[in-house]
Amino acid sequence: MTDSPKLTARQQEILELIQNTIANTGAPPTRAEISNILGFKSANAAEEHLKALARKGAIELVSGTSRGIRLKGNNRNSQRANSDLFSLSLPGLGQLCLPLVGRVAAGSPILAQEHVDRSYQIESSLFSTQPDYLLRVRGMSMRDAGIMDGDLLAVKSTKEVRNGQIVVARLGDEVTVKRLNKTASGIELLPENPDYPTIRVHPGEPFDIEGLAVGLIRNSALM
Repeated sequence: MTDSPKLTARQQEILELIQNTIANTGAPPTRAEISNILGFKSANAAEEHLKALARKGAIELVSGTSRGIRLKGNNRNSQRANSDLFSLSLPGLGQLCLPLVGRVAAGSPILAQEHVDRSYQIESSLFSTQPDYLLRVRGMSMRDAGIMDGDLLAVKSTKEVRNGQIVVARLGDEVTVKRLNKTASGIELLPENPDYPTIRVHPGEPFDIEGLAVGLIRNSALM
């Protein structure tokens, strides 16, 4: 009995497109990109093929992001030799393909393609909650929580967060990592370094929760 799922010709074509796109750009294609390249009439047609690939175990679909496609099994090893995908060799059964988000432009989705610097394959066993992307930490405001400048923060895309959790928040034109504290008078974003001030979000100010910190990778481990 073979471990490889039996795919239709069209499913194999889509799988190879996903592999090649990750190899060339460091991120999977969107449904719209798959539709445009393969001549589908709508992104819904691409979505149906992706669901079929997921049912057969060739890929995993991640909700909440337009590029939420992860390769599974032997398909992770079928990418081109010139791939810009880096691999972290740690013990574990499965791997995640996580995009690394660099600087985020004002007003645009955090996982927009122009923000993705590259992607890493990382052992899923590192995380009790599965992340959706990595964010490079800038500065030392979370030093006392063990989060240092240059670290890669593993983030789950969600707006469901609780007091005391470390979150990725968007404040106008800036994305920041802080500990969340909701009070009767508003929202506070607390640093973990006394040299940095508490950020207070006043009513009417542009503010949004982008995700929840679920893990940390010291950047030197990926070099």
